[in-house]
Amino acid sequence: MNKLIEIFEGLSNIQRILMLVVLATFFFCLSTSVSASVFSNLRGGLPGKESTSVIPTPSNALTEDPNEPKTESCPLNGRMHTKKAKESWEKRRPLAVMIENHSESRPQSGLTSADVVYEAVAEGGITRFMALFYCNLSDIQVGPVRSARTYFLDWLGEYDALYAHVGGANTPGPADALGQIIKYKVKDLNQFSIGFPVFWRDYQRLGHPVATEHTMYSTTQKLWEIGAKRGWTATASGQLSWDKSFTPWKSKDDKAGGQVSKIEVNFWESQSGYQVDWEYDSTANAYKRKNGGDSHMDLNNNTQLVSKVVVVQFQKESHANDGYPGNVHLLYGTTGTGKALFFQDGNVVEGKWTKQSRTSRTKYTDSTGKEIQFNKGQIWIQTVPEGSEVTY
Repeated sequence: MNKLIEIFEGLSNIQRILMLVVLATFFFCLSTSVSASVFSNLRGGLPGKESTSVIPTPSNALTEDPNEPKTESCPLNGRMHTKKAKESWEKRRPLAVMIENHSESRPQSGLTSADVVYEAVAEGGITRFMALFYCNLSDIQVGPVRSARTYFLDWLGEYDALYAHVGGANTPGPADALGQIIKYKVKDLNQFSIGFPVFWRDYQRLGHPVATEHTMYSTTQKLWEIGAKRGWTATASGQLSWDKSFTPWKSKDDKAGGQVSKIEVNFWESQSGYQVDWEYDSTANAYKRKNGGDSHMDLNNNTQLVSKVVVVQFQKESHANDGYPGNVHLLYGTTGTGKALFFQDGNVVEGKWTKQSRTSRTKYTDSTGKEIQFNKGQIWIQTVPEGSEVTY
């Protein structure tokens, strides 16, 4: 030690500074390596021992007894449930979760369990989902959760739902989703205001590295619990129940037998990786989803996404021109009326959509003006730009 001190004292001031910098860098790298090793052991477990994860998981949630009769109709999609399920959903309000569809985010978690799914382009031809949960008793892991967009707020307004997302478009102008959330008094569950452990990042969800923005997760029960703490249960601050002014879509029994076996939906023709194909399964009387040519799966249960009803509505698409780099923020004509296609029972019906205001319920009618009756089960609503190609 004395010898080291003598050597140090014999150095010039510049040499001493350089030596101290080198030593500091060495000890910083050493501490970082040790920390990474400890975290890795927490994530993946120690060699030869059972793996332990610090990532939250869904709670032991209630499930519906298969032996209990399903006598209660879900207000969102008509699917039949047990009285126990109804007793649970009547205490809360719908929950909407923004789930992304970038190719690196697939397979997503939770879409098979949603009651209704809305899909539209977020930017650059890449679509995004707003999945609505209400009647399922289970605690559903959902993600990757992404940011808010203005037109999804217009569809959200029909349900007065909780809204879970990670930030959002906030450039001043017509696409300012974060500003509109405040203006519209949305029951907001922005990850930026909540954090861990309600939201968390799972970097190992797919078994290979992806960009950070494709890793945010939560569960429906955690989100409902935060909503309840903020006073947003079935009623909010002594107001009437959320569904007092809600009009469910009409439902009907299945009537399989149609001949429309395949549906091809293009959002942007330049983005073939986001083309959607639906294949009709006559046995299940439902439509199996493919995205970018591959079966679209749910990571939670390794099951292909299947919907009882597919709605394609055509709306005017335009750029927000809000000064955001690349002018990527989009707008859709969500109010008014326009063409729509309705697929169920292996058939297609041409008709239209009508939405009078941001918060009013969208109505779907056939060419004679008669309201469409939907099969009971998941309803998937795709908004495509006017003029987009849909073949069947």
